[in-house]
Amino acid sequence: MKLIYFGMIAEATGKQQELIEPLDSVKILSEFIIKKYPKIAPINFKIAVNQSLVNSNISLNQHDEIAILPPFAGG
Repeated sequence: MKLIYFGMIAEATGKQQELIEPLDSVKILSEFIIKKYPKIAPINFKIAVNQSLVNSNISLNQHDEIAILPPFAGG
C-alpha cells in the first residue's frame, strides 16, 4: 500500500510517502500509523482512500492509495 502524508503529518513522520505491507482496514491502518509514529497520536488526522475520505470500518485493498491528512478548516 502507498501512504502519502500531508502537512504536519509529513513533518511528524519525516516522510511525504512510503510503501507498507497491506493492512485489512482503515482502523488497523490508523493504529499502525500511531504506533509507528507516536508524534501524530494527538493530531486529529483524517484518512482518504483513493481520494475519498473514509471512516475507520472501511476495508482496504493492496493497491489502494492512502492519504493521511492533517486537520483542515473549511470555509
